[in-house]
Amino acid sequence: MRDFSAGFSVPAETRHLTSEQLEAATRAFLAWYEAGKTPVYRRSRGRIWLAFLLIRYAGLRLGEVLALDDRRDIDAQNGVVRVREGATRSVQMPEPVLREIANTLDSPMFYSLRGGVLRLDEGYLRRKFYERAKDCGLPATLLNPRAIRHSRGIELIRGGVPMPVVLAFLGQSHLKLSNRYMEFSDDTAVQIVQTFLNREVRMKTSARNTFVGTVTRIRQDGLLAEVALKTLSGLTVTAIITSESLVSLALAEGGVAVATVKAPWVILAEGGDIKSSARNAYAGTVRRVEFSEIAAEVTAELYEGSRVCALITRESADALELAPGRSVTVLFKAFSVVLNVE
Repeated sequence: MRDFSAGFSVPAETRHLTSEQLEAATRAFLAWYEAGKTPVYRRSRGRIWLAFLLIRYAGLRLGEVLALDDRRDIDAQNGVVRVREGATRSVQMPEPVLREIANTLDSPMFYSLRGGVLRLDEGYLRRKFYERAKDCGLPATLLNPRAIRHSRGIELIRGGVPMPVVLAFLGQSHLKLSNRYMEFSDDTAVQIVQTFLNREVRMKTSARNTFVGTVTRIRQDGLLAEVALKTLSGLTVTAIITSESLVSLALAEGGVAVATVKAPWVILAEGGDIKSSARNAYAGTVRRVEFSEIAAEVTAELYEGSRVCALITRESADALELAPGRSVTVLFKAFSVVLNVE
């Protein structure tokens, strides 16, 4: 399929966020929601968190979000949100995001509100969005529903989704004008968007830990290559790959690459100043711990705001006394880092 993102640029007057800013905003909303200390606060913040996810990933208008019936319109089983107000349509969303929405809605704290969880005061919701802008260092005027919605459309276009399909996704009224030049059946449009969402999910969730940045250094010895990647938030990630992979990926200093690390390859250690052979070591704070009988999934926030997920044994988690707020060092070896280019 033709790459429709070639030559695409955003008009200067279109206020939008970069993918990195969107991720920072998502982390800020999630941290704020999880910091709710009482059921009342957590329920109130949970409603805002759900509204943010629907604007961020479904590109819904604020009015469309507030009109949703969470029992009838959010279909996690089929992976869509059904918009029945204004530009009626079914909007596809990434499966992990819809699962998060469904799990949040299933919480007992929402039982008495089901059907009207998203019936929020518009002014109150906007104020909460502006407040979160401070948490991630963004201008208050930038982190608003309209800018976030535009940003989702821009992500789709840059991901290779054709303009008419993006307009249909967003429910834009001038879709027919664009279709004079490009036409896609409903089934084809669904397939195109699903292809984008599948690629997005693979990049963001399959390895659980994803870092996008610029290659700052490459060293080779004939067989192997050491590649240093610096993210926009200032984190440096070091990977060791084969020289053959370096050539096949066409990696060069100044280029953009994506580093991924699987959760089982992440090591956690108590406190700081840890001596280790791991090239990648960062100070962090535990934000979430979820236990099974034999394992623990630990989410830690690094000093510059990135979140890293580690999958360790239950015994190790108990020995480290891991709990939200505890300081840890997050480590992974350079050989554990997988590099890709988009």
